[in-house]
Amino acid sequence: MKRTRVSRAVAALTVLGLAALGVTGCTSSAPASSSSGGSGASSASSGPSSADTAPSSSAVATLQPLPTEIPGNLQPYYGQHLAWHSCDSGFECTTFKVPMDYANPGGGDITLSAVRKQATGQGIPRIGSLLVNPGGPGGSAVDYAEYAALSFPTVVRAAYDIVGVDPRGVARSSPVKCLSDPQMDAFTAVDTTPNSQNDVDKLVAADKSFAQACQAHSGKLLSHVSTVESARDMDVLRALLGDAKLHYLGKSYGTFLGATYAGLFPSRVGTMVLDGAMNPSLNALQLNSQQAGGFEVAFDAFAADCVKRPGCALGTGTVQQAGAKLDAFFQSLDTNPLPTGQGRQLDEALGTTGVISAMYDQAQWPDLRLALSAAIKNGDGKALLALSDQYYERSPDGTYSNLMYANSAVNCLDLPPSATTPDQVRQEEPLYDKASPHFGTSLAWGGLTCAYWPVPATGAPHVIPAKGASPILVVGTIRDPATPYAWAQGLAAQLESGSLLTYDGDGHTAYSRGSTCIDEAVNSYLLQGKVPAKGTICH
Repeated sequence: MKRTRVSRAVAALTVLGLAALGVTGCTSSAPASSSSGGSGASSASSGPSSADTAPSSSAVATLQPLPTEIPGNLQPYYGQHLAWHSCDSGFECTTFKVPMDYANPGGGDITLSAVRKQATGQGIPRIGSLLVNPGGPGGSAVDYAEYAALSFPTVVRAAYDIVGVDPRGVARSSPVKCLSDPQMDAFTAVDTTPNSQNDVDKLVAADKSFAQACQAHSGKLLSHVSTVESARDMDVLRALLGDAKLHYLGKSYGTFLGATYAGLFPSRVGTMVLDGAMNPSLNALQLNSQQAGGFEVAFDAFAADCVKRPGCALGTGTVQQAGAKLDAFFQSLDTNPLPTGQGRQLDEALGTTGVISAMYDQAQWPDLRLALSAAIKNGDGKALLALSDQYYERSPDGTYSNLMYANSAVNCLDLPPSATTPDQVRQEEPLYDKASPHFGTSLAWGGLTCAYWPVPATGAPHVIPAKGASPILVVGTIRDPATPYAWAQGLAAQLESGSLLTYDGDGHTAYSRGSTCIDEAVNSYLLQGKVPAKGTICH
């Protein structure tokens, strides 16, 4: 299936948990046009206060750098020649090989796909290649590079070749495969707020079937799609591009990928922007429950805006009253799904996903208002189902990208599951519900998929100091729904050369999304290597 170049999910993704719901982080690929994306900046001694519940650095391991000398058995990969060819109206495409298992380079290869748009010049000296990644895990960096090469600020596109490589297991790079499209339709509709043991049994059966299908269709690839391996792949590509240092801009999960690269290869870091940061020192329970809190903050902001507008389907009272109406709506979907005119019904799981989907980008609030109005007032679930489909990268023809398959494969390999049994989920529910009264239960049960994964986790929480790396710019948005601001604070603090830039605004990630202040600060760093003054806050 050929997807449109600028799909919604290529701009910034963070998909942490996956069950019939799935915790995602997709944003609109178009810049947000909101009043909060202003150009003013202020400076303070530190960013806004935000509780960071990361364990202390002594409680988790430290990611250690790899030897700077390239091992002899990897030399053939670093010595490849990239054969670029024209593709996609003005872009160049290529493929290259990496070992499936870096511990056993002779045990088989994986083919990765990459795209680039060469620097436009325009009187600005070329700096090198800027690798970009939208996050996920599972988001296509090829798609995102094609978006970035047309929409990033002109000065950045003039100085850098914009390059994207789909990580191993993603999209065009030996993709993880799991369910058929009809099976995925059924999976996304499974109830994630179980009210009975029968509901729990159905949810567990769905998670087990999902995991078994991934094993059946993807085999040994599932053991080799970790973030560490993808970071090592990026170093191969850096060398093949002829760059002594890696210049990188990652959003959402892409910040974890970039930080991992910095931890493994600190001496090869050039400029590195980590926007919408994840904190690698957190475990799965902390990540998922804190992300649930991020969605709650985003919903409160949406509700505060909605109740001021005539016709808001959640009423014109308080934010708390709007939340109560949303809860009642979700409960009604649980027992009485709405028709959509498409042969599928909008049930509670899909309705919840549709609302969460619109939390990532303030520019989608009008769409959500209309969708809620159609559903609550007119009994028409079509628009809210469309938001859910957008989240899952389901096309109108009923086909899915492999976003959610790659997402589970990477997440389940990177960290042990937050819960391994339904009883454990029940024990964790109060934590989720406290963080997110409206979405917590769904997100708690959404973390159970990895409990049944056929491949044990190879990763664990860790800190990344990246000692010796060039200055790294971490960007955090205060009301980010998918990557809470505290995560940006945590990552910037553990990176020895980390510098935090704050956006006092809404939506997931900040760069190239409407804030002149953020864009100017990031552009200055990418072009001159100059980080903003400590405590800089853009409004």
